[in-house]
Amino acid sequence: MQSFHDVRFPLGVSFGATGGPERRNEIVQLSSGREKRNARVSRSRRHYDAGTGVRSIEDLYAVLGFFEARRGSLHAFRFRDPFDWRSCGPQEAPSAFDQVIGVGDGVRERFRMVKTYGEGADAYERVIARPVAGSVLVAVAGEPKVISADYSIDAETGEVVFVAGAVPADGEEVTAGYEFDVPVRFDIERLSASVTTFKAGQIPSIPLVEVL
Repeated sequence: MQSFHDVRFPLGVSFGATGGPERRNEIVQLSSGREKRNARVSRSRRHYDAGTGVRSIEDLYAVLGFFEARRGSLHAFRFRDPFDWRSCGPQEAPSAFDQVIGVGDGVRERFRMVKTYGEGADAYERVIARPVAGSVLVAVAGEPKVISADYSIDAETGEVVFVAGAVPADGEEVTAGYEFDVPVRFDIERLSASVTTFKAGQIPSIPLVEVL
């Protein structure tokens, strides 16, 4: 990803944000009255508005400073999705067995982290590119592995990289658990802030869009 700053949007503001995934589908109504539906893109893309998370003058100044440091929409950054930021359920703690991220063949060293939604043929596999440092847990064939001794995390791609001597054998299932951020950028070139009362301010809209 070009022009990515590995910093996180102010956490307190992000937890008050609204938004979620967007799908782009094409729906054509046939002369028979039936519909024909086609997916225009294979992956969902998340959009957020963090304006609802600004609750104090401190929040306002934190966002203004962050916006300036990113040069507006020029540089992407990390954002904590308030609704979906773990490999497990929202009330659970990540474990090394949350998500299947691949099957070893005795040679493959790199495994991309994913989160699967749904089951069977209809399941959607989302690529996780920005895991949170220190949160990743990995297991091979049901056996937990040790960070640094058995594997590392590629900071650029978010992949699990096994070290020599710890590469999963043929047929061994690789699983992982983690917290993650979403790579986003500002979807606006100008912020409109106001100070409403003493020590209170607002930025009505702070649109963010996921960078794929």
